[in-house]
Amino acid sequence: MINRRSFLTRTGLAVPAVIAAPAFAAAADWTDAEKANVAVVTEMCRVWKAPVDFEKVGSFLADDCVYRATETAPPVKGRQAIVDSLKKMLGTITKAEFEIVQTFARGPMVVNERFDRFTMPQRSMEWHGIGVFMLKAGKIAEWNDYTITMKS
Repeated sequence: MINRRSFLTRTGLAVPAVIAAPAFAAAADWTDAEKANVAVVTEMCRVWKAPVDFEKVGSFLADDCVYRATETAPPVKGRQAIVDSLKKMLGTITKAEFEIVQTFARGPMVVNERFDRFTMPQRSMEWHGIGVFMLKAGKIAEWNDYTITMKS
């Protein structure tokens, strides 16, 4: 049975731990390299405006980049193959936007949560998902997107 003194002692010790907990959960500041990697990914997402300049999008990719449009899609390998695939999938876009909700970076990895919105002559769609990017020498070497929801 808990008496008043025991209750106050236990809760008194728990309060500082609860107050301090958010400090433990906070992410560390990004290094200069991580900031540079985030800037590359953020700028690549920013250029997704209609009409999309797919060559500009491709300029952020390493020559041997590997891209997966969804978790179930086969990988597309090589910058030009990726640009060609993006043009084939999304070449009729009349309106485009990548809205970055949040970004996480560690070393060469950048992860962002996004809403990608596209309007095409035949339909509109909104993709909500997570992009995982690995960077090497200032270029995106791997790009994998994972779907949370998709609305057409």
